[in-house]
Amino acid sequence: MENRPAFILVLLGMAKLGVIVSLLNISIGGKALEHALGEIGAKAVIVGGEKLSAFAGLGPSKTPPIWLWRDPETPADPALDGLVAVDFGAAVEASDPARSPASWREGLTAGDIALYMFTSGTTGLPKAVRYSHMRWLNGGDVKELMCNFTQDDVFYCCLPLFHGAAIMSLIASAMSTGGAAVIRRRFSAREFWPDVRRHNVTVTQYVGEICRYLLSQPASPDDRRHTLRAMMGTNMNPELWRNFQDRFGVPEIYEGWGSSEGNTMVTNYENNPGAVGRVPYWEKTNLRLVRFDVENETHPRDADGRMILCKPGETGEAIARINFDPKSGAGRFEGYTSAEATEKKILRDVFQPGDAWWTSGDLLREDEDGFIWFIDRIGDTFRWKSENVSTQEVADILSAAHGVEMVNVYGVKVPGQEGRAGMAALIMRPGEAFDPDGFYALTRERLPPYASPLFIRLWREPVFTASHKLRKVELQSEAYSPSRCSDPLYIRDDPNRTYTAYGDAALERLGLPKSE
Repeated sequence: MENRPAFILVLLGMAKLGVIVSLLNISIGGKALEHALGEIGAKAVIVGGEKLSAFAGLGPSKTPPIWLWRDPETPADPALDGLVAVDFGAAVEASDPARSPASWREGLTAGDIALYMFTSGTTGLPKAVRYSHMRWLNGGDVKELMCNFTQDDVFYCCLPLFHGAAIMSLIASAMSTGGAAVIRRRFSAREFWPDVRRHNVTVTQYVGEICRYLLSQPASPDDRRHTLRAMMGTNMNPELWRNFQDRFGVPEIYEGWGSSEGNTMVTNYENNPGAVGRVPYWEKTNLRLVRFDVENETHPRDADGRMILCKPGETGEAIARINFDPKSGAGRFEGYTSAEATEKKILRDVFQPGDAWWTSGDLLREDEDGFIWFIDRIGDTFRWKSENVSTQEVADILSAAHGVEMVNVYGVKVPGQEGRAGMAALIMRPGEAFDPDGFYALTRERLPPYASPLFIRLWREPVFTASHKLRKVELQSEAYSPSRCSDPLYIRDDPNRTYTAYGDAALERLGLPKSE
């Protein structure tokens, strides 16, 4: 179902009954949808009329009974009525409004699973994460206390409701405080600020890409005429942060780090641009940063066979101690529906025999003041010229280039060379052209040679996840091969201090082989 009030009504109703609800990505279909339904062993699937067509191509044996919730804005095609087992919305409207008997959920505890939520990673088939009632409620309680949210706040939801950021943070905060929630079907850069003014919105959720879209809109005298006081989210780099606050004047930005399945988190509530949080007392958290060998994708260990804590300034993987105490929810790792996938996320014998730690797959760094900075995903970071290159850090710097709206950085194989060379897919603002000389000058000024992208792609049709994150997997597979990529390509031309148009002659002149 798309973002609409019925989504929340169904979700809360099912949770109250003790039914486990799985939130499906509305942008998928075919084998990916079949995989998701099989991953959770669904007994029924509640489908908004606007998304019924996604099930038309699935075999009856692959689809549990469909319970339809009609959509007045986008009526389902009558030809698809044969797919529907139950007109669920109509049944709810006709049902007895009396409170359901408590006996229906007898024995249900806060630690029981309320939700399955699929990871929205940029590669591979997603896994179903288990969420307890306790963890769901805790997500709102923490934000209420930390951000001083009250029942007078109005929470604006423009991220998809099936995504953890919306349900576990924004909607949970509205539920915790008793504030109002304004739900938009899908994000619109043009309608964002009119919605904020129309509904007196005070809090919203973001990802960095959304903030870039808002900044790319034409400036207006009304840019600072709004009620928005706080934003919660991820991927707001320091330059984007400052530009956003300078233009729109939103006073509180709560940049954070965590994950759908994680058992720890940090949040920057001190408005230090770009940091994801600060740890003043490490003994009070289950989070640790340990050294990680990017080239071999292993954790170095000391003479006693224990992992090594990072010092301030060192980049390492974020891990978190797992709490198995049944009387405490803090630090509990609830895992996935797959026991095998759950076990793969656990590190054992880390600091002492028998201990267990959740492995995040993220590289973070603590500075001398205790602030934590997100560096990159393990697997995204690559080695070139015997140096580690953080795709996130490079993308943050390149986003300052003239006319560039978004940047996606990744490593590509170069035949005959060790490691992977940097490549950047650029999304240009409407009406703006790529400036090869200016872009080269920016890399010379702000990046070391090994981190400067060797190849540039002008990405005309970018691919996003449903939560507005740029995908990399297609870019990496297409590399810099014109037979697989129809977008304009450029090569770094150091002798001429520019990026030159891709071609066999240019490759030969610069001593570079063709892509395999």
